[in-house]
Amino acid sequence: MIRIGLGRDLHRLVQGRRFLLAGVELEADRGELGHSDGDVLAHAVTDAVLGAAGLGDIGALFPPSDPRWKDADSMELLRIAFGKVKEQGWHVVNLDSVVTCERPRLIPCRECIRAALAAALEAPLEAIFVKGKTAEGLGPIGEGAAVDAEAVCLLEKQGSTN
Repeated sequence: MIRIGLGRDLHRLVQGRRFLLAGVELEADRGELGHSDGDVLAHAVTDAVLGAAGLGDIGALFPPSDPRWKDADSMELLRIAFGKVKEQGWHVVNLDSVVTCERPRLIPCRECIRAALAAALEAPLEAIFVKGKTAEGLGPIGEGAAVDAEAVCLLEKQGSTN
């Protein structure tokens, strides 16, 4: 059996926060504002894998109302979520993602980001891809006030039909 999941997240960018993508810190003058560490890509990927497995979403698993998740490492949250996905017998076939921001540029760090996601999802590097886009100066993302990430993940469960 195969299933696909979609994840999306958007965070405001503010002074005094780190800019993280899949746990990799990029050099930037502002970072993501969030209850956890704000890692927009880790959040989108978490939603994609949970959705594909039919296990809900990041907000249900790690509610922002719970103080345990304040300033949490989003990659650790992804590993916990993926552990639940694995317990159900799923593995990652592939993950594709897009991060949209004006700055910083992703290309210099893309391979480190891919490697971090591959490790968290226990998938081969060639099954993981991350694209960087800009908003061409339009809206809050284009003005450099926000960052957006989308991810789509294909899971497979061995020995199942359907």
